[in-house]
Amino acid sequence: MFLETLISRNPKFIEAAMALHQDGKIPANSYVLDLDAIEQNARIFVTEANRLGLKTFAMTKQVARHSGFCQAIMRGGINRSVAVDMECAVACHRAGLKTGHLGHLVQVPHGDADFAAARLRPDYWTVFSVEKARQAAAAAHNAGRIQNLMARIQTEGDTFYHGHEGGFAAQDICQVADQIDALDGAHFAGITTFPALLFDLDSRKVTPTPNLATLSRASETLAASGRTGIEVNAPGTNSTVMLPALAEAGATQCEPGNALHGTTPLHAMEDLPEDPAVLYLSEVSHHHGDNAFCFGGGLYVDPVFPKYDVKALVSGEPTSERSALAPVEIPDYSAIDYYAMIDATGPVRPATGDTVIFGFRGQAFVTRANVVGVAGISAGEPQVTTIENIYGQPVNWPERSLS
Repeated sequence: MFLETLISRNPKFIEAAMALHQDGKIPANSYVLDLDAIEQNARIFVTEANRLGLKTFAMTKQVARHSGFCQAIMRGGINRSVAVDMECAVACHRAGLKTGHLGHLVQVPHGDADFAAARLRPDYWTVFSVEKARQAAAAAHNAGRIQNLMARIQTEGDTFYHGHEGGFAAQDICQVADQIDALDGAHFAGITTFPALLFDLDSRKVTPTPNLATLSRASETLAASGRTGIEVNAPGTNSTVMLPALAEAGATQCEPGNALHGTTPLHAMEDLPEDPAVLYLSEVSHHHGDNAFCFGGGLYVDPVFPKYDVKALVSGEPTSERSALAPVEIPDYSAIDYYAMIDATGPVRPATGDTVIFGFRGQAFVTRANVVGVAGISAGEPQVTTIENIYGQPVNWPERSLS
């Protein structure tokens, strides 16, 4: 779905990735990042966010917390992350990107609370319940500090992904705020939800969920009770073009993720300010019957769209020409993606060792893929910076140390 956008908007990135793979610089089964484009995307995004008075926390999970990604967005002006889980926070912290928001999607486990409070020292820490607020407050108190806590709120009719449910009753927000403020080590800082914005397939637009209205009502209730300076965190499907709508709804914080590499659903529909800056690279392994098989490992296609006909660029030489496109069958979500199958009966005749380029909205952190940073594409001098695993740790490739 996003390969067409890559071909149209960033063909030099495709060609650079292919050339580096064929030169033995990039392994198969790799998410490849255009760090120059990511830096520029971050700069565009944060400039608009600052204009609107929105704090920006970057989500890094989609590109597996790659250190080069973290450093690129810092050069672009974003200096805080939102961590989907503790692994995310640790990887970003190690790369120099400080924790702006923790506990947002995945609550902090009890055994990690002291480490989070003392070492990560997040600007904001979201809790779903009084019990989790007590744990966070106790950890902060032990570390000799006061922790800003955000309450995740929800009410009947709000939207959740199944398995993401949780949060305080929105109608009780004033009582919740008082409970949190009464805890040693805690300060009630504001409210959050997820998702506040979602892509609507029928309208082909990003639209507010009921959750955004829930946040607005809760913020008004808190203000009416005399509270000031309330933070309103409204994440989900952010792009530069959506920021005015968030600000108008009363949000004070935004959390771009896919926007920073140009893969929100809206990027597949329209030309947005952010350029596409991530691709998935594989290699032809062997043939069987009418198919050429290419290596998998990172073929998790985030199902924001219904299933569609997947294509890939397949070539033994660097190219972004559409004549190199071939149909590909990827494994079902219930299967292990050892390989994908390229149709070898058409005009494209894959050879063993050919480079295979996919463009899709990935979630690298749930895969076993490598993540590769490439700098210098904008100057015509592409070079690999680091190759890392899904925890943002260096991969010793091609040596593959046996120690």
